[in-house]
Amino acid sequence: MPRKIVTTFIFFIIAFGASAQQPVSKDALQKQREQLRKEIAATEKALIETQKSTKVNVGQLSLINKKVNLQSNVVDNISDEIKKLNDNIYLSQLEINKIKRILDTLKVEYAKSMVYAYKNRDNYDFLNFIFSANSFNDAIKRITYLKSYRTYREMQADNILKTQAMLEDKISKLSQAKQQKAVVLSEKDKELEKLQKQKEEKANIVNQLKGRQKELSAQVKSKRKQDAKIKNAITAMIKREIAIAKAEAARKERERLAALKKKEAENPTKPNENATAKNDKPSATVPIGSVLVSSAADKALNASFENNKGSLPWPVDGYVIYHYGNNQLPGGIDYYEQGVNIGTKVGQAVKAVFEGEVTLVSYIGDQQTVFLKHGKYFTVYSNLASATVQRGDKVKTGQVIGTAGVNDEGQGAVEFILMKESDFVNPQTWLRH
Repeated sequence: MPRKIVTTFIFFIIAFGASAQQPVSKDALQKQREQLRKEIAATEKALIETQKSTKVNVGQLSLINKKVNLQSNVVDNISDEIKKLNDNIYLSQLEINKIKRILDTLKVEYAKSMVYAYKNRDNYDFLNFIFSANSFNDAIKRITYLKSYRTYREMQADNILKTQAMLEDKISKLSQAKQQKAVVLSEKDKELEKLQKQKEEKANIVNQLKGRQKELSAQVKSKRKQDAKIKNAITAMIKREIAIAKAEAARKERERLAALKKKEAENPTKPNENATAKNDKPSATVPIGSVLVSSAADKALNASFENNKGSLPWPVDGYVIYHYGNNQLPGGIDYYEQGVNIGTKVGQAVKAVFEGEVTLVSYIGDQQTVFLKHGKYFTVYSNLASATVQRGDKVKTGQVIGTAGVNDEGQGAVEFILMKESDFVNPQTWLRH
């Protein structure tokens, strides 16, 4: 392969490598970090609000746990950015080393061509080279070669300049990446200091709660009794709804049979149909599927509710005190939450998570509970200071149905429960994340 083509090919490899090696984008990581810091600020605000009470409580422990987790995510986020910067620095250094080697090769080739040009600098030698041709066509070819050789030397010089500029640009960007890494490392150190302080704050809250173990045990015992009352109310309400649905299905069946008998009386000449009508008796069995979704409207509502799994709005603005399932409190106290207990401000508006019908509004203890039906699904909103709906009301998604009441620790809280017929379901998998 001619030297000119080799050199040109090498240069384009360098140029392609330089353009393909783009710097790592930090936009996604920085946006994520900004969002985490907003959540930390909101959590801190809620924590300060709960600390206005005279005693440390489980709500504060929940908030500090959330804050520590968010802060850990910030540190992990910064670590990811540092890793990307390290990768970028490493790849940039490899690229610089490659460019340096090729630049050295270009310089050596250019030096050789310059030495050759110096040795043949006399115009007489060039004229002698042309006029010594065997034919006119051979002379033209020699002139074309001399022009190509001169262009080749010019191209060599241009490639060296461009490669040198590319090298300097790479070195400059490498320097910027190293400076940026130093800044991010400093930022990580500050965030680690914050994380350590938050862990110390958490340890302090845990120790205080351990000192209140008897009081916490009494509160959990009281809450279990309250949960049992709610569960009994739910069971009774669902049984009643099923009984109502069965009665409605039976009524429709009676109407259907009455219509068949009337048709038989009006058309006595059709024995086959009349025989069918006589053998068609009311069915005492529950229809296939759920009796709670026997109508077309109920089926549509049920399907719509299921399609919104994972995107239902939270019933109230706040934070999770007890998550669904088993919760372990300081001192080895276990508490099983049948829904999700949400800490919030006393009097905060509580909203329906989906459209449906109010099946029951009941006092459980000194707080109210609202029950909504969504096909074969039921949502329950407990520990309400007040209710703004009544049984039979049709509600829309986001409609206010009551206000948040006070829990045993003097904090605002709402318990949200999700049922699929008579089975408890984890509501947090259905709510928006």
